[in-house]
Amino acid sequence: MTGAVVVGTAVAVPLLILGRQEGRGAVTLVIPEGRRASQVYEAVDKALALPAGSTEKSLAKLDLKLPDDARGNPEGYLFPATYPIRENTGPEDLLALMVDTANQKFNGAPLAAGAQRNAMNVYQAVTIASIVQAEAATEADMGKVARVVFNRLERGMPLQMDSTVNYALGRSTLRTTAEDTRIDSPYNTYQRMGLPPTPIDNPGEAAMRAAVNPPPGDWLYFVTVRPGDTRFTADYAEHQRNVAEFNAQRQSAGAQAAG
Repeated sequence: MTGAVVVGTAVAVPLLILGRQEGRGAVTLVIPEGRRASQVYEAVDKALALPAGSTEKSLAKLDLKLPDDARGNPEGYLFPATYPIRENTGPEDLLALMVDTANQKFNGAPLAAGAQRNAMNVYQAVTIASIVQAEAATEADMGKVARVVFNRLERGMPLQMDSTVNYALGRSTLRTTAEDTRIDSPYNTYQRMGLPPTPIDNPGEAAMRAAVNPPPGDWLYFVTVRPGDTRFTADYAEHQRNVAEFNAQRQSAGAQAAG
């Protein structure tokens, strides 16, 4: 067995778990789906025992094969996968390999053709996939979340995705306040129309497939009322009832935890 460095979630979990079998030198860096570039940089720093911030600083020395729309920002292209760490591996090696892997996956015929079929370029598809990755409670919900994004764009509605506000604020939370939705940021999809300027995380293949081939549907709203129960609807009044039920569930859970 090889050792593994695993990037954790954004909240309440250590960013890295390092495992190395006694007597074996092989170590791998595992990047799960949906991690932000900042988390990946931190993971690489820790995996390579570098001072904090070293991996992000290394970007200035790199000529990553990113699309022009990315403007040098690799968010969305640090592909989630397992990467080998060898004795001479540097941060530049890992970042370049992640971006090369993303290009191989995203520019393949099925995904590239799907993006073109939906009148968008691959970078836009990656941006939608990153929202899908952040918003969908399960892989089964990903297609419906993507359809909500498309439906809102087609109707000239703001996306109003909490995940983009979280990205702007550098956090991850289930609760977005009215004050949060008024922040001045190009990532605030409550206030700005269209897609955010970049992806908001690094999506996996399932989210990309959903982004380029969403199922038909008229949904405009969704909320995960409880684990395993995400409700999609085109009716705002119904959505408000679902949100009220979600809030009641949260309050009940909070009261039980306090007790």
